[in-house]
Amino acid sequence: MNTTTRYILLVIFLVIGLHSILSFTHEDYGRATSISNIAAQLPWSSSSSTLEDIPDSYYISPETNVTGGIQAGKANATLLMLARNSDTDSAVRSIRELEDKFNKKFKYPWVLLNEEPFSDEFKKRISNVVSGEVHFGEIPHDHWYQPDWIDEEKATAARKKMEDDHIIYGGSLSYRNMCRFNSGFFYRHPILQNYKWYWRVEPDVHFHCDIDFDPFAYMQENNKVYGFTITMYEYLATIPTLWETVQNFIKENPQYVAENNAVNYLSDNGGSSFNLCHFWSNFEIADMDFWRGEAYSKFFDHLDKTGGFYYERWGDAPVHSIAVSLFTRKDQIHFFDDIGYEHNPYTHCPRGPGKWEKGKCSCNPDHSFDYDGYSCMKQWDRIQ
Repeated sequence: MNTTTRYILLVIFLVIGLHSILSFTHEDYGRATSISNIAAQLPWSSSSSTLEDIPDSYYISPETNVTGGIQAGKANATLLMLARNSDTDSAVRSIRELEDKFNKKFKYPWVLLNEEPFSDEFKKRISNVVSGEVHFGEIPHDHWYQPDWIDEEKATAARKKMEDDHIIYGGSLSYRNMCRFNSGFFYRHPILQNYKWYWRVEPDVHFHCDIDFDPFAYMQENNKVYGFTITMYEYLATIPTLWETVQNFIKENPQYVAENNAVNYLSDNGGSSFNLCHFWSNFEIADMDFWRGEAYSKFFDHLDKTGGFYYERWGDAPVHSIAVSLFTRKDQIHFFDDIGYEHNPYTHCPRGPGKWEKGKCSCNPDHSFDYDGYSCMKQWDRIQ
């Protein structure tokens, strides 16, 4: 081995060693140079079918104020938030961001729901930052609290075990109430009977890009049912019998399974088992008529009567995701790459050609969660 060859090998080893040290000692460097983040920038990881473009006709125009075939802001839709009085500051921040980035141009109404009456202070602070109508509603008792038929001794034991096992929200009854409400009741609220579409927004989330198009108009005119920005794995310990319960429902009701569905996003073996992938439901834009329909209504009732929301810790995210993946066509589910969204600790930053620039986004594309090791975007890509 000559001197030049030895020198080249030494440089290579030094670079590899420096990369390893930085990856373990500097979180940002490790993320930016991780295999998952590098892969996200390769051509084969940005499939054109996955990154469906929003046509320019859906972008608001000062001259026409029309998006697609619908006058801007005129879809039968609302922005929806579930919040408590203690969430006042974080709720105001989220609403103000979405107003600044989107709704001051489209002026969709807001609906805010709480299991208790909203305080005057909460209503005053929220009303001060919205550009249009806002409605404050109290959740009916039977829609929120644990039903009487649940075996409380069994439910308490389950919560205690999950808490001992350090499972997130494992010991929380209020979290279970929220998951059951979001799974089977929010779309039944009297105020929401006036609307077909909703955009779910939570306190303390962030929107990093200008949203100059109307997602409601786009979904309505293109026969979409459900839209998402982040997809990830669920904790198996929270849903150990959920897939078995789903399979039992499908055996009894095969007529509800749609042709060309997205089962291969949920499963790596054609539905025999659940790979735990789901759409992160703290952001979702969806058609409430799907939840109100016969298939989902029977599906939710089937799940609910098993008590899994309380004896385990079934989340609304896997419940919604399984339902839309099985009971709709896969082309009726839309990945909103254009919307820069953050719910700590994860961020989706637009990655399609020119989308980051078009939205004047403030997020760092190198830190987007899309191809993180815990993301399920690769499972979504493969079914497109």
